Amino acid sequence: MSTYSKPIEPDRLFDCLPKSLRPTKGDNEADGGSHPSKGLETAIYRTPTLVPPRILPLMNDIAQQLVQAGNQQSCYKIYRDSRASALEVSLRKLGVEKLSKDDVQKMQWEALEAKIGNWIHFMRIAVKLLLAGERKICDQIFDGVNFNSGHCFAELTANSVITLFSFGDAVAKSKRSPEKLFVLLDMYEVMRELQPEIDEIFEGKPCTEMREAAASLTKRLAQTAQETFTDFEEAVEKDASKTIVQDGTVHPLTSYVINYVKFLFDYQSTLKLLFQEFDNSTEAESQLAAVTTRIMQALQNNLDGKSKQYKDPALTYLFLMNNIHYMVRSVRRSEAKDILGDDWIQRHRRIVQQNANQYKRVAWAKILQTLSVQGAGSTGDLSSSGVSRATIKERFKSFNMQFEELHAKQSQWIVPDQELRESLRLAVAEVLLPAYRSFIKRFGNLVENNKNPQKYVRYSPEAVDQLLGQFFEGQQWAEQKR
Repeated sequence: MSTYSKPIEPDRLFDCLPKSLRPTKGDNEADGGSHPSKGLETAIYRTPTLVPPRILPLMNDIAQQLVQAGNQQSCYKIYRDSRASALEVSLRKLGVEKLSKDDVQKMQWEALEAKIGNWIHFMRIAVKLLLAGERKICDQIFDGVNFNSGHCFAELTANSVITLFSFGDAVAKSKRSPEKLFVLLDMYEVMRELQPEIDEIFEGKPCTEMREAAASLTKRLAQTAQETFTDFEEAVEKDASKTIVQDGTVHPLTSYVINYVKFLFDYQSTLKLLFQEFDNSTEAESQLAAVTTRIMQALQNNLDGKSKQYKDPALTYLFLMNNIHYMVRSVRRSEAKDILGDDWIQRHRRIVQQNANQYKRVAWAKILQTLSVQGAGSTGDLSSSGVSRATIKERFKSFNMQFEELHAKQSQWIVPDQELRESLRLAVAEVLLPAYRSFIKRFGNLVENNKNPQKYVRYSPEAVDQLLGQFFEGQQWAEQKR
């Protein structure tokens, strides 16, 4: 046993893996951290040779003789100790380490993420190669021998299994945070994937504890993932970051939450399994829809709160329009659209339109009032009324001043989506230009004969149209101007 129980070098183990999981040259770890491809279920693993096949019949023979001679205990101890030691050293060489909850807690996120990626990879190697190999040789060596090989196998693998599971447990029990959700799902996924093999390798009463430990780890990972979900929803609703986007563009929180939700959809099948762990009564798909809808609603509630930080009500509406439009566009371009459905998209498109209309109303009401014919003159015959001429001059001056103010301010604001930006400018032009043209046509002659007519009609309708083309460009425009 001691002659033939040598630990296995990592390279030999990597050679037994499917090509997609082998490390690339110059990289010590295989790509265990990325989200596994769907083809993994059919990937081929070759069981490594732990003991040369030609030696197995000889060992079977010796075991038979030892047991018949009444040396069960010696046989048991020799086998258990040599194989346990070989297995533990093989895992150690691979990089498996025993870590507590405190160790995990102290780790920087990047380091922890890398360790989790490795652990997922090590779990596959340990279960599909090392433990499966151990079971195979144990069955072959004690085949036909009157001997409690189940107990022996349980004891020789106990330490290694505890070490492997301890890290998973430590992560599941460590402090929850939104970014941990995806690695928890990766870990849960690998445990679900390996569960049938774990049940097969550790079959029988002596190995009950191992099977239960695996099932309990799977359950705990599922539970922590589900709690992290709930935390995330609350964190989005309560996010109190004082970041104000001065130009009314898409808030960092919006893009963060949307990316998070998009990422979640890479895990659709895993999430459905996760929901079934705790609630079999409702359809997993509808649970996923409910969770996604709640996260989106939490984001919307938060944005409503953030929009109230603006002193300018026009910017409040522009901000809401930008952010909800970003949500709608992102959903339409991702798998979330199948889950949230057309109703959600249509409802939120209407909200975008309502905010655009409110912006238009609030931002342009005053200047349109200046151009309105009502009250432009107190008498019917404007041309013969001195008062009215003065009023018209005032109106033109007021228009120039207001338009310049709006231009200075709103060319700094941003509508990042080109299509939305164009349609908003067009909507403004459609109400402003006809009113301005009509005002000039009707009252322009009252100021044209003045010494300084351009003081009043400073902009032609074409110039106004051109200047509207600079609205919502934000810093780009300011840079060009400089």
